[in-house]
Amino acid sequence: MFVGVISDTHGIFDDATRRFLEDVDVIWHAGDFGGIACADLIAGFKPVVGVYGNCDGIDVRVVYPETQVFEAEGVKVAMKHIGGFPGRYDYNAFNLITRSQPDIFVCGHSHILRVMRDQKLNILDINPGSCGFQGIHSVRTALRFHIDGTDIHDMEVGEWKRTDSCPY
Repeated sequence: MFVGVISDTHGIFDDATRRFLEDVDVIWHAGDFGGIACADLIAGFKPVVGVYGNCDGIDVRVVYPETQVFEAEGVKVAMKHIGGFPGRYDYNAFNLITRSQPDIFVCGHSHILRVMRDQKLNILDINPGSCGFQGIHSVRTALRFHIDGTDIHDMEVGEWKRTDSCPY
């Protein structure tokens, strides 16, 4: 399985992001779609497993849950928009992690790309950063990687300057 991971699109799903994700099988979206129109655009491009974010309205929240726990190629995944990172997890994210015991935890919110192994909880913590234009980040990011059985490999980062094709 070839997985693309994005977050914090805030209403933007542009050509650069599409090109980076064109070969993936599925997109995991860690919240803040920026409206159901953007969520539908992404879902029309590739199958989406996603959660709503703190900036998403009821239109997104009726379609996407607050948390997701699912399996991909034998790898257990937990997802929540506001998550934190190893040693500094959000309280609710920590409860989700300890309750579901995933192999991978995916979150967004910070707009900061971060991939870390949590040695204590034995999970891969993934935050793809933000591929949208809203926020103070200067680089837009997304991730893609392969899952073969329980082997997670060939992770790649897509990076674009925030000023590249910014609509505002």
